[in-house]
Amino acid sequence: MSTCTLSRALARATTTTTTRAIPRRQFGPASTSVSSRAAAPALSQQQRRHASSKHPKGFEPPSPDDLAELRERVQEFTRRELTEEVASTTDKSNSFPADMWAKMGDAGLLGITADEDVGGLAMGYQAHCVVMEELSRASGSIALSYAAHSQLCVNQLQLNGSPAQKAKYMPDLIAGTKVGALAMSESGSGSDVVSMRTRATAVDGGYLLNGSKMWITNGPDADLVVVYAKTAPDAGAKGITAFLVDTRNSPGFACLRKLDKMGMRGSNTGELVFEDVFVPQENILGAFNGGVRVLMEGLDLERLVLSAGPLGLMQASLDVALPYAHGRKQFGTPIAHFQLLQGKLADMYTKLQASRAYTYATARAVDEQGIIRTQDCAGAILYAAERATECALDCIQVLGGMGYVEEMPASRIMRDAKLYEIGAGTSEVRRMVIGRAFNKEYAHTSN
Repeated sequence: MSTCTLSRALARATTTTTTRAIPRRQFGPASTSVSSRAAAPALSQQQRRHASSKHPKGFEPPSPDDLAELRERVQEFTRRELTEEVASTTDKSNSFPADMWAKMGDAGLLGITADEDVGGLAMGYQAHCVVMEELSRASGSIALSYAAHSQLCVNQLQLNGSPAQKAKYMPDLIAGTKVGALAMSESGSGSDVVSMRTRATAVDGGYLLNGSKMWITNGPDADLVVVYAKTAPDAGAKGITAFLVDTRNSPGFACLRKLDKMGMRGSNTGELVFEDVFVPQENILGAFNGGVRVLMEGLDLERLVLSAGPLGLMQASLDVALPYAHGRKQFGTPIAHFQLLQGKLADMYTKLQASRAYTYATARAVDEQGIIRTQDCAGAILYAAERATECALDCIQVLGGMGYVEEMPASRIMRDAKLYEIGAGTSEVRRMVIGRAFNKEYAHTSN
């Protein structure tokens, strides 16, 4: 994608709203440079996928200049619309600012990986990681809701939707006039997808959904939900189907309760209930009984894009810790001049840069080579998530007593970071995924 094409695509990000003069963040723009790709081991045909199968029509990998310009535009957006006051209020009120959806839509952020003919930017996964990182740097919770909408819903529709489904739902989702979500987990089935209890029973013209879903990000606000349900209960993984549920026109659908979470507060999360909810035949997403394939189609990419969330939170930790450590004096000396504090800050910085390199190298392989390696998508979020929690705790330690009071954002960053070790598959599941990928790759060596 040329720079002029990107400028046209993002023009509304700077023309619809006057930018308020807000000082640049203390730690400056994050670098998009990562180490050059090492020679990858031989990949099986299943592992090597052409980029066009996972990318929008007419996709061209963005150049470093494209990504740098996008990052600058998103930073402009966050300085203007996602200030520290907005992030703090969102956390304290545990309520998502409803007008933020339209603002993100006007800025062109909600359809990064979607076709241009339905309003998207057709930019790919490096770009999606850039947006996710910068939004997370400003507010972890708003960024998480953004990811649930733009990746778990919009991108699933992009990858698996029919032309009619895309034409019907994508424009409103990309404009931010409708909110999207994905509902897979249940109270008794998180990582064990096949054990889900939600059922879809065939009736004239469609299906009736019965069951409940738990921990659904954007659930209390969603207009469109990608719902997974068993259509052939005895068929295991081959008996699950994905449905598009229009919640505003679905009697029997309800958000039973909004969850009161430790972190990611304001990323509205709920328990959803389906009681004889009718879903028309044309709202099957992907193939009938092919829901697990739809899920797996997006799962690697979901982990990849979500791995940029911890990057933003690590950067936010440094944004708080570095200025404080250089301004705070003890014994007449800035505490940043003490070697123990320097070591802590150096470790925070190194963890961020190592995590950033892994995420963007993986995303670049997807965009430029069409290679999606399950172990790297899982590895990127595994590593970044655990390092983000460590960095947030170090940020609190650097601030000392000020890190333990709510007038500083360190507590919020730490509480938000912990979610990434749990959501989208726990750290333990990610390690298991990586191990299983090795087992598959080296199966030919077994006797």
